[in-house]
Amino acid sequence: MTKFKRVYICQKCGHTESKWTGQCSSCGAWNSMTEDAQLISRPVKRRAMTEFSGEIISLDRAETLNEPRIATGIGEFDRVLGGGLTKGQTILLAGPPGVGKSTLMLLVANSFSSLSSLKVLYISGEESPQQIAGRAERLLAKSGRIYLLSETNMEKILKSIKKAKPALIILDSIQTVYHPEIPSSSGSLVQIRECAGEIIRMAKKENISLFMLGHVTKDGMLAGPKMLEHMVDTVFYLDMERNNFYRILRSFKNRFGPTDEIGIFEMKERGLFPAGDFSLPRSEQKSEAGKALSMALEGSRCMPVEIQALVSRTYYPYPRRTVAGMDLTRAQVLVAAIEKKLNIPFDARDIFISLQGGIKIRDTAVDLALCAAIISSAKNIYLPSSWIFFGEVGILAQISSVPFVDKRIMEAERLGFDKIFMPKSAGSVKSGKTVEIENLVELMEYMRKQQRI
Repeated sequence: MTKFKRVYICQKCGHTESKWTGQCSSCGAWNSMTEDAQLISRPVKRRAMTEFSGEIISLDRAETLNEPRIATGIGEFDRVLGGGLTKGQTILLAGPPGVGKSTLMLLVANSFSSLSSLKVLYISGEESPQQIAGRAERLLAKSGRIYLLSETNMEKILKSIKKAKPALIILDSIQTVYHPEIPSSSGSLVQIRECAGEIIRMAKKENISLFMLGHVTKDGMLAGPKMLEHMVDTVFYLDMERNNFYRILRSFKNRFGPTDEIGIFEMKERGLFPAGDFSLPRSEQKSEAGKALSMALEGSRCMPVEIQALVSRTYYPYPRRTVAGMDLTRAQVLVAAIEKKLNIPFDARDIFISLQGGIKIRDTAVDLALCAAIISSAKNIYLPSSWIFFGEVGILAQISSVPFVDKRIMEAERLGFDKIFMPKSAGSVKSGKTVEIENLVELMEYMRKQQRI
């Protein structure tokens, strides 16, 4: 007779307790213990995801693995992958609801099958084949080498994979499937771990590339055990700014490629498409107070970004500091540096800062443009749209060099900027359009000259 026992599993770390507790004794998370059932009538045979066995060998005698990559045909996606897919690569794609994960995967499936003439199996536990076909028709993705399967039973999914023998599997999503031998509901920690282990094991054994789509929690974390991210080779996150049509694909783990690249996609009427050469519409740029442009670096990509700042009189006892798209703490430090070194009082002024374009930038090279925008708004100085700023600003208002200065200058010149404000400490990297400045005092002098003109 099959018997079960009641257990409580931490949703954060997977720790198991026999009784419910308010705080997990392993990771310290509060209210993370959920009830589950565990089979106790027979021993469970545990299998590893992959089976390795061999002799001890010295590192200098070991052969390197040079797996050929298969391009998906979508440049933005291949950029984040590191050039393309490798056989047996397992990828976890996560993102908030409605961001476009399923749409992106359908585009990848269509481009991959058309370019390589290989078979793709699209497994959905959330939509019927008719619903997927309707979205494919809107995206003009009607490749005859894409096969659809609506199934949530992992045993039937594995049998279908053996029968179809695809080169690429897309599972949408891992939280919807279940294994009939495990007595817990789909989406539980045990089901996610075991189902992911089963399909990853088959993908590795048969050299099949695998995409698994994952849900996220209200905190933005990947739903399920943290072990899931360790099990796969690559972890991608597809994210967006609220009410924005740009989608940013980031890599947080990649055993076969870089983790500092991003892919930019644009949501259009017919679906999600690569943004291509992401740049500001220069024809629409006008000289305004409180607006400055910078050349930010994401991965190996240089792209112009627009920073807007609004400095206005406050009506509250404590002035507000609001920042969108950038780090709030760093912006507050720069505001304090401007107030100290340039004698611009902000104690009775609200400051609102926004990074346009719907992306989040971590590059410290935008510090100089941020300071220029704040000064411009506070002093009502109009900055020409042909000026661009990049450089890291310290707490003492000094401007320090940033990586890949020459690459930023080349991209700024290609886009037609007339003046490129950069750190004086950048060294010998110069151009006829560059203006080297050492601190914010020099920046203020240039801006005052522009005001007099």
